[in-house]
Amino acid sequence: MAGPHAALLPAAPGQAPRLHLQHGPIDLVISADGAESEVAAAYRQAGDRFATVLAELVEELPALRRAAAAGDPPLAGATARRMQAAVRPHAAHGFVTPMAAVAGAVADEVLAAMARGRDLRRAQINNGGDIALHLAPGQSYTVGLVPRPDRPALAGAMRVAAGEGIGGVATSGRHGRSLSLGVADAVTVLAADAAAADAAATLIANAVDPGDHPAVRRLPARTVDPDSDLGDRPVVVAVGRLSDGDVAAALAAGLARAEDMARRGLIAGAALCLDGRLRATGAAAPRLAPPPQHRNVHGGTVHA
Repeated sequence: MAGPHAALLPAAPGQAPRLHLQHGPIDLVISADGAESEVAAAYRQAGDRFATVLAELVEELPALRRAAAAGDPPLAGATARRMQAAVRPHAAHGFVTPMAAVAGAVADEVLAAMARGRDLRRAQINNGGDIALHLAPGQSYTVGLVPRPDRPALAGAMRVAAGEGIGGVATSGRHGRSLSLGVADAVTVLAADAAAADAAATLIANAVDPGDHPAVRRLPARTVDPDSDLGDRPVVVAVGRLSDGDVAAALAAGLARAEDMARRGLIAGAALCLDGRLRATGAAAPRLAPPPQHRNVHGGTVHA
């Protein structure tokens, strides 16, 4: 495998260039607002930390692929510990492995290194739609909802401001990079950090499920991806026509899971999309607005 790759992406008018970091399956798009010297230093710090992230995760991969339990001993690597902490609150409620939080945890870890000692107004690290946010007082981002990456159209938007306790946004569903047990087109979660949002989005998307339905085709995860941490659990590989009642029932099941997480303080809110229908709970509900004019489209979400 080739080593880490870093490159500056062309800048939009009035904006600093974005930084692209890639190593194996990890692909980050990073942007920051601040003085030019501060942004440049932040980008160097991000690149330095990113250089060893994948190797650290590979060292603990067997443990990261095992089902989480409340009493698990702490893992060694900083990113692995973020993953473990994100899934631990969910372990008593069903099967989950630390891999459910890997994309968000990587974004959190690199953002922490990038922002350390720097004076930045805003910064974001987008890891395939799982995003870690840094906001100085008075700053905000507008986060767009894109239910299907193969049909990049905005379904709505939510404003996230400094001081609200939201440092991560993550999206999961059957159209993303990971396998899903549910039929959701997308579930977008707001949480304290990206790892927590990532784990919750994965589990809420799994819960958006009409049950044993003839229109839903499933296969054991291992047959779709031999390296999947889901083993022989049946993952959704195709969805045919669902009735209005089927869609409503599936969304209701996912919404119930999201509301339980919000009550337990694990997430700030969630928006669930299926077949053109959108349901939201917690902090996500009052924030939803028509799609904004936007400048940058990164993966499954938009920031302006």
